[in-house]
Amino acid sequence: QVQLVESGGGLVQPGGSLRLSCVASGSIGSLFAMGWYRQAPGKERELVATITSGGSTNYLLSVKGRFTISRDNAKNTVILQMNSLKPEDTAVYYCKGTSSSRGYWGQGTQVTVSS
Repeated sequence: QVQLVESGGGLVQPGGSLRLSCVASGSIGSLFAMGWYRQAPGKERELVATITSGGSTNYLLSVKGRFTISRDNAKNTVILQMNSLKPEDTAVYYCKGTSSSRGYWGQGTQVTVSS
């Protein structure tokens, strides 16, 4: 089993920045990829960014150049640095860990971009 706990969400003005953290515990050695997803009200959950155990990254087109995903293996942590935030980035952000058999989700953290 893997447990994921997100933190770092909040309210920020357009153009501002937030840093989301996801700390993993449990059988983390089974995870080959970590990622961030988001779900806005009335919309489907969408992939924002992923990073593999080898460090390869992938981003949603609309966040490329603004968001950066990274991982600190020593601290079992995945970070999503979000810059130049826009109102359309408002959503609940979820951390996901993927093993060969299943995916694990955190509880989510709210990000609101508003003036």
